[in-house]
Amino acid sequence: MTVGQRRGRKIMMTPGEVDAFLTTQRTCRVATVSAGGAPHVSALWFLWDGTALWLYSVVRSRRWTDLRRDPRVAIVVDTGEEYGQLRGVELSGTAEFVGEVPRTGELCAELDAVETLFARKNFGLDTIPHDGRHAWVRLRPEKVVSWDFRKLGDA
Repeated sequence: MTVGQRRGRKIMMTPGEVDAFLTTQRTCRVATVSAGGAPHVSALWFLWDGTALWLYSVVRSRRWTDLRRDPRVAIVVDTGEEYGQLRGVELSGTAEFVGEVPRTGELCAELDAVETLFARKNFGLDTIPHDGRHAWVRLRPEKVVSWDFRKLGDA
C-alpha cells in the first residue's frame, strides 16, 4: 500500500499527474545504501508502467551490489530549471529482482511488455538488446511524494 503525502499538499501532484509525469520522463536518480551505511546515488533510465518503476541495471555495479544486500531504495525523478518550474516525484520501497541475472533474453512473460515499452522509449526499437550485463529491478512504491511548483502560480 502506498503511504499518502502529509506535507506540501498545495504543490503535490494528483495520482493522474504523477502517472503522466513518470510516463514521460526518462532519467531517474536511484539511492541505495552501502554495507558501511554510506549513501550511493546513480542516474539511470527507467520505465513506469502505472504501478511499478522498472530499472534495467548493470549487474556489476555498486547499485546492484547494494540492492542485493539491502533492497531498500529511494528513487527521484525531477525536472525544471527555474524555481517556479520544479516538478518531481520521490518513490521509495523495496526493490524486487525479475528475470534471470544477467538478462540474456530467456522467455519471461512478466517482462514481455516491460522490455518492449522500455526499448521503444529509450532506444527507439521494438525489442531490447540483451547484452548479458544487465538485469531488471522493479519497485512497487510503498511511499510516493510529489511536488509541482507551477501550482504556486506567481507566489
